[in-house]
Amino acid sequence: MAEKPPEEEVFCGTPASRGIAFGPVHVAARGFSAPNVYEIPEDGLKLEKGRLTAAFDITRQQLASLKTKIDEVAGGDEGLVFEAHGMVLDDPSLQTKVELAIENRKQNAEYCFYAVMQTVLEAMRRISDPYLRERTIDIEDVSQRVLRNFEASTNIIGLDHQHLFVAHDLTPSDTASMDRSKLLGFVTEEGSVNSHTAILARALGIPAIVGLGKVVVEITALAPAIVDGYSGKFIVHPSEETTKYYRSLANRKREQRKALEELRDQESTTKDGRHITLSANIEFTHELDLVQDNRAEGVGLFRTEFFLLETGYPPTEKNQTETYTELAKRTGSHPAIIRTLDSGGDKLSVEPLTEPEPNPFLGWRGIRVSLDRPDFFKEQLRAILRASAHGKLGMMFPFISGVSEIQRCQALVKECMAELEAEGCKFDADLEIGAMIEIPSAVLVADEIAQEVDFFSIGTNDLIQYTVAVDRINNRVAKLYRSTHPAVIRMIKMTTDAASRAGIWTGICGEMAADLSLTPLLVGLGVDELSVGPHEVAPVRKALLSVDFGECKALAQKALAMPTSAEIYHLSHEAAKAAYPDLIDEDE
Repeated sequence: MAEKPPEEEVFCGTPASRGIAFGPVHVAARGFSAPNVYEIPEDGLKLEKGRLTAAFDITRQQLASLKTKIDEVAGGDEGLVFEAHGMVLDDPSLQTKVELAIENRKQNAEYCFYAVMQTVLEAMRRISDPYLRERTIDIEDVSQRVLRNFEASTNIIGLDHQHLFVAHDLTPSDTASMDRSKLLGFVTEEGSVNSHTAILARALGIPAIVGLGKVVVEITALAPAIVDGYSGKFIVHPSEETTKYYRSLANRKREQRKALEELRDQESTTKDGRHITLSANIEFTHELDLVQDNRAEGVGLFRTEFFLLETGYPPTEKNQTETYTELAKRTGSHPAIIRTLDSGGDKLSVEPLTEPEPNPFLGWRGIRVSLDRPDFFKEQLRAILRASAHGKLGMMFPFISGVSEIQRCQALVKECMAELEAEGCKFDADLEIGAMIEIPSAVLVADEIAQEVDFFSIGTNDLIQYTVAVDRINNRVAKLYRSTHPAVIRMIKMTTDAASRAGIWTGICGEMAADLSLTPLLVGLGVDELSVGPHEVAPVRKALLSVDFGECKALAQKALAMPTSAEIYHLSHEAAKAAYPDLIDEDE
């Protein structure tokens, strides 16, 4: 009798990065590292159960030995913790559960053990008793010990195959360091569409869903699945009908993409002749291929956090110079704007803190870190200046709250220029220097800041969260994070007006720049540049080619008088739908 195929399961979360992805699932839950997973034939299941028993036996022996050693050294009852660990393994129901998992999943023993223990741990985390909740760390410890005691296997598939990654959560570093050639898409239990991780997924063009809730332990590794980054559906064991529908949808999206690529050599100029510079946001020089393929007009934001911090060993000034020089040479006549270190918040930290910050989004981050570490900061400034001899580089400073910070930055730049002149080193003394506008205080003194810089770049992600006092990665208040809040729209207008009075330009490098429903509004508010992820360049170009600047200005004036975010969004969305309906999918 043929075995009945698993039933389709649909989990719903928040779409974080558009796209459709198909593939086998790799699951990584909380607490301790997931082992590799591979399938076991029917005649190999008995051997897997033997491996499980052997791993348990070795672990019991290790725990008994550790207890004896601790008792000898400490002379008290400190060794009892290892006795408690051993009691976990002595529960006969545990081995039975894992053996059943081996039979049902037909997967290797260590992964089945991992899956069972994750179910146990998730149940413990939901217990109201704080003492019992704290015992999860003991379970995690003994579980990791058991996993280390399994014999190595030669037929492990691991992550050398393409897969969909399912995790409790992902850090920005996790996302950036994943092998893009193997990662087809990801879903997480936690997370927000506005988190830096989600932003990276969009920049890298990885379909993603966040906020699925407690589902990881319910998903079988290697199960076929579909990530729908448009609707937020994660479908495990999809039926033939579902798979056929999504194959058709993916093909339709590919055809739309091809149509956009036909416009890639056109300049991003509105129907009535206003040119809006269309740049790209990137983190690594290898992304420059995407920048050039999509015909972006240079790099509007080169993030330096991962390059500077992800290894734990800051690169030397020479290493930095080499990277920035490659950036300058490859962007050629187009500008490449390097954002100096922007750490903290939900990004990488510059150094371990002795005590965690109670509110990192209001703490030691952005330009505050650089100004507190002037030697480290000057290395980056000198490297940018050295590289500026090889192309059209610019630099901008993040998280500026007022004029004094910009003046301190400019003073350090002048120091670095003097040092390089003394060395006889060439650099562009006229490279553009800008301020990121992402704090309301900076908007209110924008006229004064404009006298100190060559351009503004509005970081809308932070500007929104600080204007409406909403932590953008907190799901409880995510609905209050509104890009079209009247105060946000008025602050963007105040910034572009201040720049215009000073004769400098204004760009937007935040997520709003890629929101096609808001393109008419942003154009009407007077921005001169939009910088988006490389994968978003083509649709934004089509949107810019389809709108009329005069009409957008009139729309923006209406929006500035509106009292609610919903009204403003509807106004711009309807204009976008009328101008480029093929890019505005009402089903998404």
